Amino acid sequence: MVARRKVAVVGAALSDCGRVDDATPYALHAQAARRALADAGLDRTLIDGFASAGLGTLAPVEVAAYLGLRPTWVDSTSVGGSTWEVMAAHAADAIAAGHARAVLLVYGSTARADVRAGRRTGTLSFGTRGPLQFEVPYGHTLIAKYAMAARRHMIEYGTTIEQLAEVAVQARANAALNPEAMFRTPVTVDEVLAGPMIADPFTKLHCCVRSDGGAAVLLVAEEYIRDCRTSPVWVLGAGECVSHAALSEWPDFTVSPAAVSGRLAFERAGVRPSEIDVAEIYDAFTYMTLVTLEDLGFCAKGEGGAFVEKGRLRVEGGELPVNTDGGGLSAQHPGMRGLFLLVEAVRQLRGEGGERQVRRGDGTLPRLAVASGTGGWFCSSGTVVLGTG
Repeated sequence: MVARRKVAVVGAALSDCGRVDDATPYALHAQAARRALADAGLDRTLIDGFASAGLGTLAPVEVAAYLGLRPTWVDSTSVGGSTWEVMAAHAADAIAAGHARAVLLVYGSTARADVRAGRRTGTLSFGTRGPLQFEVPYGHTLIAKYAMAARRHMIEYGTTIEQLAEVAVQARANAALNPEAMFRTPVTVDEVLAGPMIADPFTKLHCCVRSDGGAAVLLVAEEYIRDCRTSPVWVLGAGECVSHAALSEWPDFTVSPAAVSGRLAFERAGVRPSEIDVAEIYDAFTYMTLVTLEDLGFCAKGEGGAFVEKGRLRVEGGELPVNTDGGGLSAQHPGMRGLFLLVEAVRQLRGEGGERQVRRGDGTLPRLAVASGTGGWFCSSGTVVLGTG
């Protein structure tokens, strides 16, 4: 039996993000990819694996061609926001098994610019075919689905709207430390509650920002680490799970598929949630952060509200810094944001957070991070545990 190779992230970068009116999605893919390669200090000729989703008719064929790559291992898994954590898991398995030596994950979107230019509307539609045909007549928008789940948690466990608002407040506090964040002005719970209603109980600041931007991550086999300019961030364990296609098929609105993907990731990494120093969690809406914290095991089911209201998610003074860049609620959210979670986790573990850098109690850099993405309407989840040791 061939020994499995260790796998590390050696390159992680963002393209220009926020308000980018003069670039195409392809250009943002390329910019992020070039920056990730430069970050790693490796030549693109080493790349024999490529993963991309969300752009082109034949993703990742079109994006690979645009980048001048001819990969012999590809992945186009598309499961919404969790796509990139799932792809990272697939890439790590492929490298470990010897099917690839270096895999590039890349994403780019001009979601904000497209709306401004009239190339698309502000309403995201997944169509009316398949299981969705039974929900569309009732006006179930994507936001409404998450709002219904949040309301169920409030009814079931007494979670308050103020506790959900705390997620947005603390995300903005972290964004204030990030010069690349789209919105950095601090907000209060009262300001979150006073905003315009989007989908009860979510007001505007309970919802992610709409931005442009791209991201890229490069994973390589352990024998190439010596050629890199960066310190390796090892992929310790990963898990994935899909839950339901329609909201009516979801057994429990208060349990996300992260309950499964998280358990698998921690078990495979050989670590406990209590050992994690920093968490990057998909936060298209405040409820996503709260319920994912529960499902990953950072607090018991139903205790997410009490957990977040203590300021635990803040970079400054928080027990478990979460979404250290400001997350999708304040930093950037150009669509399927899962790859941005991996980039931020890597930066934190390498000590590149700048003013938002997380430190352990003894002043040392974090050693373990988790990135957990969610897709669709809690339909899918991918969780990756990363470490420096």
